[in-house]
Amino acid sequence: MPNLIEVTYAQTGKSKSTNALGMREMQEKAYEGKTAQYLLLKAPPASGKSRALMYIALHKLHHQGIKKVIVAVPEKSIGASFGITALKKYGFFADWHPNPKYNLCTPGEEKSKVTAFLNFLESDEPILVCTHATLRFAFDGLDVKKLDDTLVAIDEFHHVSAEGDNILGQVLKSIMKNSTAHIVAMTGSYFRGDSVPVLMPEDEEKFTKVTYSYYQQLNGYEYLKSLGIGYHFYTGRYFKKNPETGISALAEILDENLKTIIHIPSVNAAESSKQKNEEVNHIIDVLGELEFQDEKTGVLHIKSHKTGKMLKVADLVQDNPKSRDKISAYLREVKSADDIDIIIALGMAKEGFDWPYCQHALTIGYRGSLTEIIQIIGRATRDSSNKTHAQFTNLIAQPDAENDEVKLSVNNMLKAITASLLMEQVLAPNFKFKLKKEDDDEDETDNETTLKIRGFKLPTSQRAKDIIETDLNDLKAKLLQNPQMLKAMPGNVEPEVINTVLIPKIIREIYPDLSDDDVEAVRQHVVIDSVIKNSTIEEQGDKRFIRGAGSFINIDEIHIDLIDRINPFQKAFEILSKSVTTQVLKMIDEHIQSTKFEMTEEEAILLWPKIKEWVKNNNGEQPNIQAFDYKEKRMAEALVFLRELKRRKTLANG
Repeated sequence: MPNLIEVTYAQTGKSKSTNALGMREMQEKAYEGKTAQYLLLKAPPASGKSRALMYIALHKLHHQGIKKVIVAVPEKSIGASFGITALKKYGFFADWHPNPKYNLCTPGEEKSKVTAFLNFLESDEPILVCTHATLRFAFDGLDVKKLDDTLVAIDEFHHVSAEGDNILGQVLKSIMKNSTAHIVAMTGSYFRGDSVPVLMPEDEEKFTKVTYSYYQQLNGYEYLKSLGIGYHFYTGRYFKKNPETGISALAEILDENLKTIIHIPSVNAAESSKQKNEEVNHIIDVLGELEFQDEKTGVLHIKSHKTGKMLKVADLVQDNPKSRDKISAYLREVKSADDIDIIIALGMAKEGFDWPYCQHALTIGYRGSLTEIIQIIGRATRDSSNKTHAQFTNLIAQPDAENDEVKLSVNNMLKAITASLLMEQVLAPNFKFKLKKEDDDEDETDNETTLKIRGFKLPTSQRAKDIIETDLNDLKAKLLQNPQMLKAMPGNVEPEVINTVLIPKIIREIYPDLSDDDVEAVRQHVVIDSVIKNSTIEEQGDKRFIRGAGSFINIDEIHIDLIDRINPFQKAFEILSKSVTTQVLKMIDEHIQSTKFEMTEEEAILLWPKIKEWVKNNNGEQPNIQAFDYKEKRMAEALVFLRELKRRKTLANG
């Protein structure tokens, strides 16, 4: 099927150019927040967060009275990103030079690492690098005052959560409450992919936020020009041949000419055969014949069925720690595109894994976390001279009426689409919106990313302004993962209901501290931003128009009431409806109908004009509650609801 998303970029080179201190654009922006006690850095993979932390940490060590720096990463392999780094030769005032003795991201028992961590606090050494696990274990029984005048940097910060049993979250909260420590939190995807917040609002407000968008990063590249995100659906097993075509779903989309990372399904996923090593063997069989394995590097050499070319393949799924460490060490030293062709992984090679030559991230089985999807896509979005296009493909089991797991398959398909919807928002340029007044000069435009909207509400509190300024994509992620929204998005619920009833309801649940006026301001920003980013802006003569799903609007005439009539999340479903069978769409529809959310008074009132219009257009006939068409059925339910509401009010009034 075609890509749900295809984004092109300008190749400005801006995100890769450096200033007089050797800093790239994102690093320079992050360095501006160097004096903040609590700093949250949100920037995409490959933007240089590791080095940004080095600049900030060195300034704190040399100029802010900080005595020690602790860097915590989720996996041992990521620790290499914080090794000895020359910075002075590029214009900075100091080099990053941690003592290898206190790089605890090395093989060994956790007990000895905890001892080394505690010894570090008593030593004169300024820098320690460890895993999240070591930080958690070392914190058990530690006097938190020992972290006074210390910078604690947490990489891949989305691993933290405010949930009570998240130990890393408890560690962070205790550090903030009971010590003078500084914190730098870094992540490429702040939203976790579940309903649990990373930080509670009162803690989050203490952080100075630096945000560098995916669009800024990719638009400023030198080589990469476009990014495609698509979904491919299959029946049966992804590695088994289709009786009709004679080839497997995997063979259909696996191009040996593209440098590819293949993530096989989690053993707990429905798509998994539960035999992970056998799945690796199936992938090898699709590629060709195994000729030999290099004893020194662990690289598999496979002769291609198609071309006879010798493919170099890395297996990161194997259970043998020595073999896995051998191939991992080889991958860290890769210097050219010819060094490796395909990497097969399960849990590894997602976060912090740097293979710039990767052109295709192929993921088998739906990933339940939007964060994980963004991290995987990030493996292919490094800039490299061997590619102008990067591709993410998600291979997902298609709902099958004969399968007992229809509900799971439908949910996975819906979630996959919401992930693509979010990525479209994340990858697009950011717009700024202003209130358009009647006396505004029609010729006045601030710039092409600023739009003026009639009837637009501006935020009043700083909290609402911060949400709009830095958290809009995070909020969209939470909206898109909300079960009620999942059931509403495929066009089964009127756009006005989604925009004016459902979205503000969810915003109130996420931000209970916002006033009604600020909820409305945030809601308007979410809806308008989503509609604009799901549309294309076209110029005709001296006028600009927004062309979206079923709409063509003159930018100078945009009114919030007009925007509220557009489903902000409809585009991907329209693409999907042209790409899958009628039977699959029917199963999706039936599943949504069986789990629809309850009728509310707000929705029923919004539907009343449409009910009257329906009756008028159908010769006085009312909508049928048994109708196959979901919208007709929903209007009929609203009519029943309104009659019952009227009956109760009549009884109450005597």
